[in-house]
Amino acid sequence: MNPTEKIELMKLIQFIKEKLRISVLLVEHDMQVVMGICERVVVLDHGVKIAEGSPEQVRSDSKVIEAYLGDKHLKPEDGAGHP
Repeated sequence: MNPTEKIELMKLIQFIKEKLRISVLLVEHDMQVVMGICERVVVLDHGVKIAEGSPEQVRSDSKVIEAYLGDKHLKPEDGAGHP
């Protein structure tokens, strides 16, 4: 999605949640979208749940940081993180 489409999608999901009072299950890899509209986040790493909570809780979870950013002590050539 381009930036305009991303904003429009976020507005639509917010409208559905607030005006229609419908829960939305969002499967998304764009962290701007996830952190911008989700109340609860579940993080999977290779199909295994490694974290669950508010966006703030998940963002600071050490397992999430390691899984998605790699171990900061390893160099990329040592195999840190995911491709």
